[in-house]
Amino acid sequence: MVAAEDAGKIGVADRLGIEPGSVVQEIGWDEDVDDDLRAAIEERVGGDLLDEDSDEVMDVVLLWWREEDGDLADALINATTALADDGVIWVLTPKTGRAGHVEPSDIAEAVSTAGLAQTSNITVSGDWSATRLVSPKSAKTKR
Repeated sequence: MVAAEDAGKIGVADRLGIEPGSVVQEIGWDEDVDDDLRAAIEERVGGDLLDEDSDEVMDVVLLWWREEDGDLADALINATTALADDGVIWVLTPKTGRAGHVEPSDIAEAVSTAGLAQTSNITVSGDWSATRLVSPKSAKTKR
C-alpha cells in the first residue's frame, strides 16, 4: 500500500510539470505543509527545494499560501523576480473547509494584480489544492 501511495505522490510531481533537474524554490513553508508532496518533488528533481533566500533562476516556485499570510499579490510579484521566462508558480492553498482556506476569487484578484495568468487548478493532497500561474503570453512577445 505504501508503494501505491508513493506512486500517487510522484504522479502529483508529474502533474505539477516538475522535470528531473528542475530548480524549484519553496516559499511559505510551515508545519502544515504536505511533507510527502515535498519529498516527492525533491526526489523528482534530485535535490533539495531552495528557500526564499536563493538567488538562482527558478523553473518552478511553490508558494504555500494561507488566508492569514498577508497580501498574495505582493508575494506573487516577489516570487516572479527569480522566475525563468518560461517558469511556473504553483500557489498551494488549503482546500475548502480547512484552516487558512483562500477563496478562488481572492487568488484570481491577486493573480491579475501581479500581472500573471492562471492556467489550471489541481488537487495535490488531502489538504492542499494548487493553482498554476504563468506570465501571460502577450508579455513574452513584447520587445
